[in-house]
Amino acid sequence: MNPFSPNGGFCVTEVKINDHKINDDINSSAFEIDLSTHQLKLGDNLVVVIKHKEGCMPRVLNENVIKPSSTFEVKSLKFDIKTSTINMVTTKESGSLPYIVEQYRWNKWVKIGTIDGLGEYESNTYSVPVTMHSGVNKFRFRQRDFSNEDRLSREVVIRSPVRPVSYEPKKPTTSITFSAETDYEIFNSVGARVLHGKGTTIDISGLPKGDYFLNYDAFTESLKKR
Repeated sequence: MNPFSPNGGFCVTEVKINDHKINDDINSSAFEIDLSTHQLKLGDNLVVVIKHKEGCMPRVLNENVIKPSSTFEVKSLKFDIKTSTINMVTTKESGSLPYIVEQYRWNKWVKIGTIDGLGEYESNTYSVPVTMHSGVNKFRFRQRDFSNEDRLSREVVIRSPVRPVSYEPKKPTTSITFSAETDYEIFNSVGARVLHGKGTTIDISGLPKGDYFLNYDAFTESLKKR
């Protein structure tokens, strides 16, 4: 919207696209900026500068049309066992958007990291170090744009050589000790997460006595604190 200036005339005085002044008619209460005349390709940088008079403020009605969209396609997605990294090559990105890296464990997808998308249309290469739990591991990349819709990569599935983690005691009072370092979560009987982290021990002395659920390694077990 292009309101009137307190000093007369319309608010907007000039519009530039990537430092080039446009020739479109801006002397009206509403006008369009035609991007098709600027020979832009998907993924190109775009800077829109709107200059205006003092005492008024123009408003862009559909700014979402120039925000990056999640359009990536996966060209290659592999796991490197030597470096314990997920390596992904994508094409057709249309702007820089973050990727959320997820691992499937405890019957749900868990966020384990975030990387910035490169946003190039032709080719983008990513390498993400990951930590495996015992048994079958699944990883994927997730990206969300302004539309709030998720775009997912396919899954990488690998079997880990890592030995299963165990814990003691089975009926703890003050602490839980794992046989190896592991990610963990503890939920109470109504499903609220009360503790989470990574380590070889958990201090549960501050938890009330009762029934809990313990997520660790690749397992979910019921737990009773005495």
